[in-house]
Amino acid sequence: MAPSAMNQWTRSLSDVQPVPYWLDDPGRPRPEPALTTSETCDLLVVGGGYSGLWTALIAKERDPQRDVVLVEGREVGWAASGRNGGFCAASLTHGLPNGLARWPDEIHTLQRMGDRNLDEIEEALARHSIDCDFERTGEIDVATEPYQARELRAWHEETSRRGLADGVEFLDADAVREQVDSPTFQAGLWDRRGVAMLNPAKLAWGLKRACVELGVRVHENTPALTLKPHGPGMAIRTPYGRIRARRVALGTNVFPNLVRRVRSYTVPVYDYALMTEPLTPAQLDSIGWKNRQGLGDSANQFHYFRLSADHRILWGGYDAIYPYGGRVRAEYDDRPETYAKLAGHFFTCFPQLEGVRFSHAWGGAIDTCSRFSAFFGTAHQSKVAYAAGYTGLGVGASRFGAEVMLDLLSGERTERTELEMVRKKPLPFPPEPFAWTGIALTKWSLARADAQGGRRNLWLRTMDRLGLGFDS
Repeated sequence: MAPSAMNQWTRSLSDVQPVPYWLDDPGRPRPEPALTTSETCDLLVVGGGYSGLWTALIAKERDPQRDVVLVEGREVGWAASGRNGGFCAASLTHGLPNGLARWPDEIHTLQRMGDRNLDEIEEALARHSIDCDFERTGEIDVATEPYQARELRAWHEETSRRGLADGVEFLDADAVREQVDSPTFQAGLWDRRGVAMLNPAKLAWGLKRACVELGVRVHENTPALTLKPHGPGMAIRTPYGRIRARRVALGTNVFPNLVRRVRSYTVPVYDYALMTEPLTPAQLDSIGWKNRQGLGDSANQFHYFRLSADHRILWGGYDAIYPYGGRVRAEYDDRPETYAKLAGHFFTCFPQLEGVRFSHAWGGAIDTCSRFSAFFGTAHQSKVAYAAGYTGLGVGASRFGAEVMLDLLSGERTERTELEMVRKKPLPFPPEPFAWTGIALTKWSLARADAQGGRRNLWLRTMDRLGLGFDS
C-alpha cells in the first residue's frame, strides 16, 4: 500500500466519531425505568434487541390478555440491534446457498416462510406506525473478480432450474454498473424483493413503543442475573428485584445465555462499519445508485454497503474479529486499524468519491454459530425457550425466531416447530485454545481463497464436508 494512498484514506477519518451512527440520534427515546420491586407475569422476555422485542409484541398480539414483562440489561437496541447495517432479509438461513446446502428437502418451505416473514414485518410496521425508513429495494450481490462473475451466473442458472430464483435477476458488468457505478463491479445478482433497507435503531425503538402501547411492561437497565425454577414457573433475579413468570423467552443472543449448556453453540465475532458524511447531489450522480439497493460483494471476506435516508453510505464488513476466550467487551467495539482498512477498500470501490469524509465508525459483536443461522430450543421442562446464532443476518429472521419461541412455549406443534432447522442444533464450538486456533486457521484459509481465485484449501474443504464454518 503506497504511503500517499494511506494518507489519503486515513485523512478521510480525521473527523470520525467512534459511535454507531444509528444510535447517535437526538430522537433517541428515554429508557424505561429499571425494575426495583418484585413482579409476576405470564411471560418474561429477557433481552431488548429484536429477538426480545418481537417476542413480546407478538405474544401480546396473539393474546392481548397475556401479562408480559421485558427486561433489558442496558437500553433497548444498544447492542447488535442498533449497530447493524440495516439489511432486513427474507432469508431465514443466512442466504439461499447455506439453506440449500443444509436443508435441501425443506428449502422451498423455508423460502416461502421467509418471504412471508418479511411481508409480516412490513405489515407490522404499518399496523403500529413504526417509521424506520423501511425501503424494500432489494440487494445486489456483486462480483469483483472474474471467477466470482462466473460463479454468480452459474448459481443463478442452478437456482432457476430448481425454481428458487423468483425475483432474482443476473446482471452482467454493464447492467450492474448501470445500477451502481464502481470500476470493480463485474457482475451481480439482484434480489429485487427479498431484502429491505431500514434504520435499525429506529426499528428497535419503534418496536419498544409498540410493546408499551400494547401493555408490555418494559424495564431497561435491568440485567437478568440468574434463572431458576420457582414453583410451577421460573424466577429471575435482577440487581434490584425479582420476577416470577410462568414462561420465559431468552433473546440474549451474543451475551452469555442463562441456560448454561447453550453457551458453547455461539461465539462473538466483532464486525465493523463506517458511515460517510451526506453525499452531495453531484457525488450521488457520480455513482448512480438511484434504486437504493443494498449491496454486498462475493468474496469470503466480504463488504456490505447501502445508502441511508440522508444519502450517506454505510460501508462495513471484511474483518471478522474473534477475541480469544469469546469475551464480549466494550473496548472491542472500537478498532482503528480496521477503520483504516475499510476506508482504503471504500475508495478502491468508489474512486470517484475521493475527498468524502467519514463521520462515524463503530463495531459490535455478532452471535455466530457453526451453521450460520439461528438455532432454537427449550429448557426447564419447556418453561424456557431460546433462539440464538443468527450470525449477522438476524434483522428479519429474529421475528421468525420469536414466533418459534412462542410456539415452543405454548407446547403446540406448528409448521415452524416441525422444521429440521428448528428441531436440530448446530455443532458446538470447542473450548479454548481449540476454538481460537480453528477460527484463526479458517480466517487465514478464507483470505487465501480470495487471493487465489476462490480455490478452497484442504482445511476449508474438510470444514465444508462437516458442515462447519466461520462467518460474520
